[in-house]
Amino acid sequence: MKHYLDTAEEAARGAGKLLRQNFRRQQRVNAVAAHDLKLEIDIQAQELITKLLLEEFPEHALYGEEGVAGDQSTEHQWIVDPLDGTVNYFYGIPHFCVSIALRLRNEIMIGVIYDPIREEMWSGQKGEVPKLNGHPVHVSDRADLTEAVISVGLAKTGETINANFPLLQEMIHRVRKCRILGSAALDMAYVACGRFDAYIEQGISLWDIAAGWLLVENAGGTVDVRPRDDMKDKYSIVASNGVIDLKL
Repeated sequence: MKHYLDTAEEAARGAGKLLRQNFRRQQRVNAVAAHDLKLEIDIQAQELITKLLLEEFPEHALYGEEGVAGDQSTEHQWIVDPLDGTVNYFYGIPHFCVSIALRLRNEIMIGVIYDPIREEMWSGQKGEVPKLNGHPVHVSDRADLTEAVISVGLAKTGETINANFPLLQEMIHRVRKCRILGSAALDMAYVACGRFDAYIEQGISLWDIAAGWLLVENAGGTVDVRPRDDMKDKYSIVASNGVIDLKL
C-alpha cells in the first residue's frame, strides 16, 4: 500500500500547489447554484490528479466530483474531491483542501487530505495510525458533550439545509461550540487529529468523506455512514471520537 499512499500524497500536493498558486485570483465560474459554485479550477485540479494516478496505475479507475475516468468495474477505484471548499476558495477564504481515497473492492484502503494553505497533510492506510505531516494523530478523548466542539454541515441544497438545520439548532445548545467551516473533508481530518470531537452531516457525497472516513477510524474514532434513500448518491454521516455521547 505504500506505493499507493506515496502516489496519492504526490497527487494531492500537485493539485494543492495549483490551487495555492491561483488562490485569490479571478476564477472562471462554470456553474452557479443557490448555495454552491463550480469553478474551472475544480476541473483543472481533478485532471491533474487523474493524470498522475492513472499514469502510475493505468488499470485503476477514478470517481470524482468532476467526473469519472477509467474502467469503473475495476477493483481499484480512486475517490477524489479535487477542491473541497469551493465556495470558500472563490471568496478568498483560506479553508479548503484536496481529498483522495483509494477503494479496493468497496473497502477504503488509502486516505489523504491536504490543506495547501496551511501545508497540512493527513495521510493513512488501512490498519495503521494516520499521520499529520509525518506525526501520528489520534482522536480526542473528550467524553462530556458540554465540552465538545463539533461541526454540523449544512450541505448545498435547500433539501439538505432543511435536514441539517434542526440538528444544528439542537446541538448548538448542548455543546461548547458548533462550527460550520465549509469543507467536509477538513472537518473529518480535524476529528481524526482531535481538533473536533464530532462531525455530523445529513446529505453528503462520498468523495467528500471517503478519505476522512479511513483517517477517523484509524485514529481511534467511529464513523457511521448511511445512504440516503431520498437523496441520490448522498449519505448521512456521524464521525466522532467514539467516546462522546451525541444523543442523536
